[in-house]
Amino acid sequence: MNMAAPEKGKDIFKLSRDRLSVEEAAAAVGSASCGAVALFIGTTREDRPEGRKVMGLEYEAYEAMVHSELARLCRDIRARWPAVVHICVHHRLGWVKVGEASVVAAISSPHRREGQQAMALLLDGLKAGAPVWKKEVYEDRRASWKENAECAWAGGCRGNASPDTP
Repeated sequence: MNMAAPEKGKDIFKLSRDRLSVEEAAAAVGSASCGAVALFIGTTREDRPEGRKVMGLEYEAYEAMVHSELARLCRDIRARWPAVVHICVHHRLGWVKVGEASVVAAISSPHRREGQQAMALLLDGLKAGAPVWKKEVYEDRRASWKENAECAWAGGCRGNASPDTP
């Protein structure tokens, strides 16, 4: 009986000012040993907070710490769901207009349930712990830094500490 060694999982992270490719993220996690790829696409939406139309988001990040936090999240995922094979996260930086992807994540696993559960943990962890900040830019060209409700660090998310800027 010839048993193949389990495939070593890859963790792929990319922070980019270029448009994100769903196909690239899905291909990065492809594996013959997996029957499922869980995929998430987070897009910039046209909100109207306080009656102001959002035209887009401006993202900034502490890039080295984002990579560190994503690596920690991947370790946590693999400890909880050992069957997960590959994990890919691509996040935009800079200007992202309404309708474009801000984040694309893909996770491969032999069966769908592990990948879907791992994806939920990955996204919650990304929002809560990765130092990525977003500024909403409105139709009138004013802007406001937005706080992630899930952000874990006290005072570490820009949020309401910054007033609107022209």
